[in-house]
Amino acid sequence: MDFHSVAYAVEGRRALITLNRPERMNAIDRHMPGEIARAVAMANEDNDVHVIVITGAGKGFCGGYDLVDFAERRPTARPDAAKAPSRPERANGEPLPWDPMADFYMMSQNTRDFMSLWRSFKPTIARVHGPAVAGGSDIALCCDMVVMADEARIGYPPARVWGCPTTAMWVYRLGAEKAKRMLFTGDLVHGQEALKLGLVLDSVPLAELDARVDQLAARMEGVPRNQLMMQKLMINQAYENMGLVSTQMMATFFDGVTRNSPEGVWFKEEAEREGFKAAIAARDGGEPIAEGWSRPFRSTFGPYRP
Repeated sequence: MDFHSVAYAVEGRRALITLNRPERMNAIDRHMPGEIARAVAMANEDNDVHVIVITGAGKGFCGGYDLVDFAERRPTARPDAAKAPSRPERANGEPLPWDPMADFYMMSQNTRDFMSLWRSFKPTIARVHGPAVAGGSDIALCCDMVVMADEARIGYPPARVWGCPTTAMWVYRLGAEKAKRMLFTGDLVHGQEALKLGLVLDSVPLAELDARVDQLAARMEGVPRNQLMMQKLMINQAYENMGLVSTQMMATFFDGVTRNSPEGVWFKEEAEREGFKAAIAARDGGEPIAEGWSRPFRSTFGPYRP
């Protein structure tokens, strides 16, 4: 199978999926989620494969969704051959209102594709040697185990503005309090802190990362496929029974809401005026976000009254 944004290889009893956009820190484009799911399916159908390892090409694991162009692009009055409008338009050139269910449809498919790593019948290991940020952390945390380099960082900065982790795996890995610590702040943590939090299985110096992943994968490669499958299904079912699917549905819907809240609109306009990096700096600078945009809770029918 030809892939656009990932690479796939099999070595002995191990399949290796590589996120393969190193020039963009392996940022998620429209091809990547579906290609991850197809690569996982190939590994599951291959009787020689017992374990799946996913990693990133170049210096990073995955820098999240490739949002720079989308965030900085200004709405275009009329589509032309050179540049399509940033969002659908009416015939008169005015943008259509946000359709929450169209947004949900698109993002829920990506969530299902990422979760192919979780629902794979064969164990999955994320080898995180560099940043696993935002949507990149979704990919890593969908794996059964995460092994990080001490120097690598993981987190979900868009939790501050313009994002909600659609897979919701933070709470299932960390519990309520530590998940809130990560998502209320949007902090990035290094490998050793992620290990201390219980977010990842192990963190080692970068020079030792391959050896640690090899050690772990090799131990599983000696276990029959049916045994691996039974243990994984049993453990995963406990989380499914806790409401994983319904939690992900809510998280995926909220992800769209974050991009269309007053502060989300502020972030988009800031990125259009000043650039994506400047908008991120304003978001993460520690000062109140979107001064003048936030307002008391109010619905279509009037002020919110507790």
